[in-house]
Amino acid sequence: MTYLVQTNRLTKVYGGKEVVSEVSMHVKKGEIYGFLGSNGAGKTTIMKLITNLIKPTSGHIEIFGETLTPKSYEVLKRIGTIIEYPIFYEKLTAQEILSLHCEYMGYYDKKEINQVLELVNLSHTEGKSVEDFSLGMKQRLGIARAIITKPELLILDEPINGLDPSGIKEIRDLLKMLCKAYGITIIISSHILGEMERIADTIGVIHNGRLISELSMDEVNLKHIDYIEMVVDDGKKAAFILENKLAIPNFKLVGESCIRIYETKLTQKVISKALIEHDVEIKEISMKTSSLEDYFLKLISGGEVNA
Repeated sequence: MTYLVQTNRLTKVYGGKEVVSEVSMHVKKGEIYGFLGSNGAGKTTIMKLITNLIKPTSGHIEIFGETLTPKSYEVLKRIGTIIEYPIFYEKLTAQEILSLHCEYMGYYDKKEINQVLELVNLSHTEGKSVEDFSLGMKQRLGIARAIITKPELLILDEPINGLDPSGIKEIRDLLKMLCKAYGITIIISSHILGEMERIADTIGVIHNGRLISELSMDEVNLKHIDYIEMVVDDGKKAAFILENKLAIPNFKLVGESCIRIYETKLTQKVISKALIEHDVEIKEISMKTSSLEDYFLKLISGGEVNA
């Protein structure tokens, strides 16, 4: 299997504290790799390490089959990035900023400027200074700058911050197109788990600086299970009936009134009837499917991911 990016026991220490601890990640060529992790988990630090903005304390990084060193300047020409927030000369227009970027990247196909601005829905900004852009427009411009040189690897740290739902969908569709049509490999972090579920081919879960899970979305989807969720007036009484009257062992009481029933052959109708006959009021009952968010939350809490 061809990996475009690999890290081997990558570690970074600040002030005697490990903020990244022995991370070994594997990003396949031509895929979208989604980084999941809470704030402070280490996502941004790893992205800075991969782009040579900071140096590892130990471990090493391979990109395009080469070990990354402090002098890997040519490698960086093949990478487009947004790390944290995009910074611009705000008195310039979007066109001027992209033209300047092309100059110092040694990329001379200036006709790409208008095309890429159209891709990120900024073609209407001609003559407008970036200081007058909204946060969402600046995010779009950051993405335009990252992709204008047609990089082989695109690294995006929370690229949909500040975008409204329609803008998020546009960027999602754009990234999928770049990956599929141009073969660009993308590493993307986001706290919006639903979006990661829609866009990523592989998920890496970071918690307290450690990579605690790395698997394909197909594997994640296999872990998704259907369950019955009920909201009742007396959760403890309902749980007693499920276990002792209906012999359902695989259920979970969430709080005082919500119950999730897994792997039962009994129908909702049968369960509802039994609870009602024992004077348990059912306020809501429905079939649900566990999501990437459920999987993520169970992982970082140290719980089982199959239930």
